Amino acid sequence: MRAAVCVRAGAPEVLEIRELPVPAVREGWSLVQVKGAGLNRSELRTRQGHSPNVKFPRVLGIECVGIMASSTDPDLPDGTTVAAVMGEMGREFDGGYAEYALLPNSLLMPVTTTLPWDVLAALPETYLTAQGSLDALGVVPGGQGRLLIRGGTSSVGMAAASIAAGYGVETAATTRRPDKVDALTAAGVDHVLVDAGGPLTASVHAVWPEGPDHVLDLVGARTAVESLRLVRRGGTVCVSGSLSGWLIPDFEPIAMIPSGTRLTAFHSDDFKGSAGTTVLQRIVHQVEAGVYRPNIDRVFGLDDIVAAHRYMENDQATGKVIVVP
Repeated sequence: MRAAVCVRAGAPEVLEIRELPVPAVREGWSLVQVKGAGLNRSELRTRQGHSPNVKFPRVLGIECVGIMASSTDPDLPDGTTVAAVMGEMGREFDGGYAEYALLPNSLLMPVTTTLPWDVLAALPETYLTAQGSLDALGVVPGGQGRLLIRGGTSSVGMAAASIAAGYGVETAATTRRPDKVDALTAAGVDHVLVDAGGPLTASVHAVWPEGPDHVLDLVGARTAVESLRLVRRGGTVCVSGSLSGWLIPDFEPIAMIPSGTRLTAFHSDDFKGSAGTTVLQRIVHQVEAGVYRPNIDRVFGLDDIVAAHRYMENDQATGKVIVVP
């Protein structure tokens, strides 16, 4: 089989297309024929060498969708459409950047769908993260709260905007690039705020003088403390992304979290396997019905994995980037 192998830590060129043996199934693991894999910034960070537990060479990819090719799970016969996310995919064992992936049965989520493979591949990690984050914030269908999404043109930001629009929730979202305003508006965002790198207080208060009720912060380390100041007193900030890194330097909770304001987080590993199956199926149905509008920026072939990573690393995408074998 063909696979994109990360041979060592480094620039996108460390991803090499190689011919590898198709993995042999073993007890508790099944072989999936990969039909599509979404690209994620965590894979970029692993490729750069920021995941110390990862040993190279490694086939990256924390998610994929495909067909059961050789199953050891009687509940998932050969031919079943499945998705898989997280659970150390592409880290402790080879992931989705390949024609076949040997995956633990515990990670496999059966999906019934009529969606094309590239659209289905855009959903698992991105939409499960967006859904889990909105759940953590307490954003619900028909809710009256006001939602600010920081990092709005990331794939998770676009997905969260799509879900929130389907809920009928008033939403604002930030972008650093004025040329991406229209994409956010098309995704259902009510107020697009261009983030020039300075404080957002004035632009947020121009829309909502009392501040948003909820902030979904996908930028993360660089903006989380400001998000705590932006949200209304008693509101909630959920950090679910790391576009600006993993750690908040010199974080002092008592000084930096206003009294009564809540700080939480969501990690997509919480929705791996059976925990996410029902949620993912519901998302698929909403996409099929046109309620959610997934934003696919570009689809790359496996041979173009270096270009795909360079595209992601240069922040050129508005929405999800997909790789198909």
